[in-house]
Amino acid sequence: MGHTKKKGTKNRYLLLKFNLKIFIIIGLCFTSLASVFSQNEAKIFKDTLDGAFDISKWLFDLHGFIPIISPITEPALGYGAVVAGVYFIPKKSNAKNEFRMPDIAGAGGGYTQNGTWFAGAGYAGFWKDDRIRYRGLFGYGSINLKYYGSGNSWLEENPAEFTIESYFFLQQALFRIGESRFMLGGNYFFGKTEVTAFEESKLTAVDPRDFDLINTGIGLIGEYETFNNVLSPTRGIRVQLNYSQSLELLGSDLQISRLSFFTLYYLPVNDKWVSGFRAESMLASDNTPFYMMPYIKLRGVPALRYQGEMTMLAETEQLINVYRRWSVVGFGGIGTTIPSLDDMTFGTTVWNAGAGVRYKIARLLGLQMGVDVARGPEDWAVYIVFGNAWLK
Repeated sequence: MGHTKKKGTKNRYLLLKFNLKIFIIIGLCFTSLASVFSQNEAKIFKDTLDGAFDISKWLFDLHGFIPIISPITEPALGYGAVVAGVYFIPKKSNAKNEFRMPDIAGAGGGYTQNGTWFAGAGYAGFWKDDRIRYRGLFGYGSINLKYYGSGNSWLEENPAEFTIESYFFLQQALFRIGESRFMLGGNYFFGKTEVTAFEESKLTAVDPRDFDLINTGIGLIGEYETFNNVLSPTRGIRVQLNYSQSLELLGSDLQISRLSFFTLYYLPVNDKWVSGFRAESMLASDNTPFYMMPYIKLRGVPALRYQGEMTMLAETEQLINVYRRWSVVGFGGIGTTIPSLDDMTFGTTVWNAGAGVRYKIARLLGLQMGVDVARGPEDWAVYIVFGNAWLK
């Protein structure tokens, strides 16, 4: 018992030390960026309304980008860092001189202490006065994880370690219905995955096809959204239903079905306080590979730790503005698994809780950045937040 307590204290100390280094690096990056300009040119980082540090003019007038150096403290992967660049592509004002959401392009990569590494790029387009929303992603990763089974008590105590090497490609488009807030669309996805297990004896129940798999298919998406801001909303609701089907006709090795649903709701209580609520559920067909099974996605809960053929979760986030552009946030949630849809019995229920801080870094976009500290059933984790923690 004493050894476990000392180990937990040591882990928290290492986590604090690691993130302190990352935050120093972030500060040096912004300092170096500002030092490139003369005193007059540096005014582009000063908002004309409140005089605060702001990157709106840099993004819109100079077609700038945001350099991001973010720590990885995902409990399933260990400590690491992501280095990325996010590039905003402003649009010309329309006839009504209304704000138009810029397109966003980004690329980056990351590495963690357990040997995991990944790299990728993406593009988000808001076209035809936001009548079409496009998303494209591609990437590669070599990720080391642990498989705890789905309601298997022995694997929960003796997880199977494995490496998953995967290529991923996605093309998605949503089309607005008339002048309404409803959007319909779909996507095409392709993935090629190879799995190497360090202890194959623990994965005897896994279908051998899961270790070398091509997964390609299409998805159908319906969405309703009333957000006042796409990146960092403080008012409105977003509801999405997504059905995806892997098809042998398109080259997939398996016919896999997945259905996901989520609702995000932001309610301003007053001028200083915004309440956020999230509900999410996902289910998959019983022939889904073990590394693609739904799992509980909560801050502070390790990825793939709690899986089932179906998962359900709810989370709340309370944001309070404390000084000018600075806000604090508190959050907490609960999630549960259903190991098999045949009997619909509940599996494991887990929780999370935490707090964080936000700074409105680009007023014209309403964009916030910050950091969250979360606690799950087993350990602590720290997250750098760009936009908002529920960004999808």
